Amino acid sequence: MKSLAPLHRLALITACALAGLGAPIHAGAKDLRSLTVAGGCFWCVESDFESVPGVIEAVSGFTGGHTVDPTYKQVSRGGTGHYEAVKITYDADVVGEARLLHLFFRGIDPTDAGGQFCDRGDTYRTAIFVHDPRERATAEAERDAAQKALGQPIVTRILDAGPFYPAEAYHQDYYKKDDLVFTRRGFKTKAEAYAFYRKACGRDARVQALWGADAPFVHHAK
Repeated sequence: MKSLAPLHRLALITACALAGLGAPIHAGAKDLRSLTVAGGCFWCVESDFESVPGVIEAVSGFTGGHTVDPTYKQVSRGGTGHYEAVKITYDADVVGEARLLHLFFRGIDPTDAGGQFCDRGDTYRTAIFVHDPRERATAEAERDAAQKALGQPIVTRILDAGPFYPAEAYHQDYYKKDDLVFTRRGFKTKAEAYAFYRKACGRDARVQALWGADAPFVHHAK
C-alpha cells in the first residue's frame, strides 16, 4: 500500500494543477459588472433578465432603505424604506449597461409612481441605483430616450446605490423551481404559482399596452 502513496500524491497534484489552469482563463475572459434595478415584483424582474444573453445571474433582494439586512416580511410590512430590487451580474463583453436599461424601461410601467401593476406601495416603485456619475449619465440618457419613445412622463427614479441585501433563498429563482407551495388553487409548483401570479397581476398585459412590439419580455414570460 505504501508504494501507491507517491502515485496518489502525484495524481492529486496533477488534478489540482489542471483545475487551476481552467478557472483563471474562464474568469479572465469575462468583464463582469453589476446593475441594480427595482421594477416591481422581484421574481418577475429576475426571470426577465436571466433570459438576456450576457446576463450571468439576477438576484432578488432589497435596497434603498435604512433597515440593515431586512427580511421579506419586514420589507413587505413597510417602514424599512427598501425597494424590492434585483442585482444583475452581466458580462460587459456581451451586453452593455445601456442595453440592459433599455430593456428595463420597456419591461415595466415607468409612468406609475404608486407601484407596479397589482402590487401597490413604495416597496414596488421603480428605480435605478447608480454608483458613479458615469452610471447616472447612462441611466438618465436611457430614461430620456424611453420617455421620448413612450411619449409620456416617466417617474422611475435614479438613486445613489447603497447596500443590497439578497432576499431569502426561498425567493431566488422562484420562477423555475418545481417544489410545491400551497396557493388559492391548491398545491402548485413555484413555477406554476409564479406564472399564475404574473398573469393575474396584469404585468405583461400592461407592458404590452404601453410598449407594443417594443416590449421585450412579454413573449418570454412563462
